[in-house]
Amino acid sequence: MASNRHLGRIVALQTLYEYEFRRNLGDESADAMAIAERNLERYDGVVGDVDFVKELISGIIKTEEKLDEILQPLAPEWPIKQIARIDRNILRIGLFELVFMGATVPPKVAINEAVELAKSFGSDSSSRFINGVLGTAFADLSKEKTDEDQSAPEGAEGDDGVAA
Repeated sequence: MASNRHLGRIVALQTLYEYEFRRNLGDESADAMAIAERNLERYDGVVGDVDFVKELISGIIKTEEKLDEILQPLAPEWPIKQIARIDRNILRIGLFELVFMGATVPPKVAINEAVELAKSFGSDSSSRFINGVLGTAFADLSKEKTDEDQSAPEGAEGDDGVAA
């Protein structure tokens, strides 16, 4: 089923793009999950992991502000609202997978899939931009995890096996 996740990510991207577009137009009736259902119907029987697609869409919508806060310092020359809508949503998908789906999606897969989406749907320079931002995000997340792992609580044993 993992091979169908690429198509699932395409459906998620289409859904998030339309949802954001309609919200920006002031469409109060925009419902991301209804849009997702309609988009998934087009690929009935082809997208094997529908739950993955729904988790991706609902998770991104719930954490959109947090994702944007993480993304902004990674591309400081580009305020998040000035990034092309398609690129912004690809970044959110990749970052959401890096931050919240690490148990089921390896980091390199999340980045590679986002780059592939950018190649298919973004501008000529989108894939390099997406790769750079998500590569930096992954490096920062890895550093934070390493820092957390290395910070021992007070009273913990040091390298010599003796309590501090």
